[in-house]
Amino acid sequence: MSKCTRIAKEVLRIESEAIKKLIKSIGSDFEKAVDTIMGCRGRVVITGMGKPGIIGQKISATLSSTGTASLFMHPADAIHGDLGRVKKDDIIIALSNSGETGEIKKLLPIIKKIGAKLISFTGNKSSALAENSDVTLYVGVEKEACPLGLAPTASTTAMLAMGDALSIALLKAKGFRVEDFAFYHPGGTLGRKLWLRVEDVMRKGKAHPVVREDAVLKKVLYAVTRARAGSATVVDKKGRLIGIFTDGDLRRHLESDPAIITRKVKDVMTPKPASIVKGRMAVEALRILQNKKIDEILVVDKKSRPVGLVDVQDLLKAGLV
Repeated sequence: MSKCTRIAKEVLRIESEAIKKLIKSIGSDFEKAVDTIMGCRGRVVITGMGKPGIIGQKISATLSSTGTASLFMHPADAIHGDLGRVKKDDIIIALSNSGETGEIKKLLPIIKKIGAKLISFTGNKSSALAENSDVTLYVGVEKEACPLGLAPTASTTAMLAMGDALSIALLKAKGFRVEDFAFYHPGGTLGRKLWLRVEDVMRKGKAHPVVREDAVLKKVLYAVTRARAGSATVVDKKGRLIGIFTDGDLRRHLESDPAIITRKVKDVMTPKPASIVKGRMAVEALRILQNKKIDEILVVDKKSRPVGLVDVQDLLKAGLV
């Protein structure tokens, strides 16, 4: 093993262990931080100097894209006027490993005067930052991955991981949905994918054979062949979805019943197939297919009447897989 390979592995080991040790620090303070932000009537303002500041920008971006209004404020700019952005209803999250960063310390009395809540990410529980915070999230590490102990490495990784943990906890607490995520990501390939709904990719009309439950299987096979499909959707007399007949159903019954083509489709279909209501996001259909380990899902209206079918191949063509 070369020297550079050993160094790389050691860096990753140190940083991964730093994150693992954070798990033990998650408790009442973390819950208080989530509750504080959930009750925020303003915005979450992130601040940090140097490398922690760069991490703060990423945390702010993650919060904003997952339903928590946030902005980054550079502490040097803050003490030269940008503190005017902060209002009483806002929450400040300040990042400083030592908790004694000069630019951050200068902000503390002003934040108190404004009346905004202060949450800190710090590796020093007895620091000025921690002592003046409403909530302190401990992100201390045993050592940096930098052999000189100077370049912020493990400490900034710990801050980043804690920021992700806080963002996702808030996402869950707010009930943030796929549709909400899509709303904040309208541009580019990601936006196009997330905005796709099942009706945008489903097979319908002649490409989606629908048969009555009392149809003879021979006619069902003709319908499937004409549509060049791999299945037929089965409905009751009121047109409501009750099953699906697939190639797999045919193979399973053919060996034990050579006269299968004379039987009614309701006797050999798969009942209660997976379905999704028209108007839902295509990524939701993909998640159902993945969870149930199936290849196709039926699209129905609000009265459980089938209007189309989404195959995993359709999602592949749409770029969702």
